[in-house]
Amino acid sequence: MAAHVSRLFGADAGQFDRERAGLIPHLHALYEVAVNIAVRGQGPAPAVLDLGAGTGLFSGELATHFPDASIDLLDASREMLDVAARMLDLYAVKHTLIERDLSDPLPEGPYDIVVSALAIHHLPEAEQAELYRRVRAVLRPGGVFVHAEQVAAAEPELDELYAEFWLQEVQEAGTPERTVEKARTRMAYDRPVPVATHLAWLDQAGFRAADCFYKRFRFAVLAAWN
Repeated sequence: MAAHVSRLFGADAGQFDRERAGLIPHLHALYEVAVNIAVRGQGPAPAVLDLGAGTGLFSGELATHFPDASIDLLDASREMLDVAARMLDLYAVKHTLIERDLSDPLPEGPYDIVVSALAIHHLPEAEQAELYRRVRAVLRPGGVFVHAEQVAAAEPELDELYAEFWLQEVQEAGTPERTVEKARTRMAYDRPVPVATHLAWLDQAGFRAADCFYKRFRFAVLAAWN
């Protein structure tokens, strides 16, 4: 399943960021919160790991704050990583591309910041929880993990309400129906879980503090410190 999802995203790599903005009308707010948490209290040249980096949107935002950072971008799609590389070359920030699935071993690090945006929910639930443990293992003491994610409702029947609000927002944003249908095809492979489940997994992984710092319907920003 992971390879199939990677092909779906890779096929849209060239226009992915434009389409994502139409599919998440409040995308700016989501990333603004995530980036503000990630940069807080960091030195001038942090080591960063971007999991499911895609086109490098999160890494690019961090590069504007930390031009001397060292950023490792991990993604299963070479097409996505190629787009990310072209963007990060413009920032002249040191970066390494790692073509690897999220279920594969992580780079050893250690890292000051680990981030992920809208990627981990593609894994089965057990693998999501296991990834949290592996993330903590590559974080330096005091390091932060920031996870901007698609989440499920607290109760299954409320997921239908989330879907209704999402469709209303993307239609009001003028997102083309073809783009919406492609998103629905990809979302059939999603495995989102409620915020409470994420926080429980972070606690079980051994993070010393974790919370949800932003949530709008099915999109949230969680962060945890090692």
